[in-house]
Amino acid sequence: MSRFQFVDDHRATYEVKRLCQVLDVNRSSYYKWLAGAEARAARQRQDLVLAEEIREVHGGSGGAYGSPRVTAELRDKGRRVNEKRVARIMRTYSITGIRLRRRVRTTVPDPAAGQVADLFGRDFTATEPGRKWEATS
Repeated sequence: MSRFQFVDDHRATYEVKRLCQVLDVNRSSYYKWLAGAEARAARQRQDLVLAEEIREVHGGSGGAYGSPRVTAELRDKGRRVNEKRVARIMRTYSITGIRLRRRVRTTVPDPAAGQVADLFGRDFTATEPGRKWEATS
């Protein structure tokens, strides 16, 4: 919930000026936010329609396509859409493509190797150089 939404929810109880002072919000910013409510609602409706189109393209690919390919498919169908918007909507609605790259594991510990004994008790301070030496066999 945004601070503007909080002000809007409590404006019947408290005056807007006081709420804005407490929340450290400019009143003009609150009223600008309030004026844009209709535009935000329209954008959300458009995003919902676009999400359905994205699901259709994504499902047609067997769930493999990510945002670049989905954007290309939508453009091929005549839809003017930005890849960043497609990526945002896919992220919002948890639509993910398949990642083919495997994670490279560079160090594999030997299961037969045991723990090395701590002969110094984690105390590596010495009175002079060359006093404490530790080696594993």
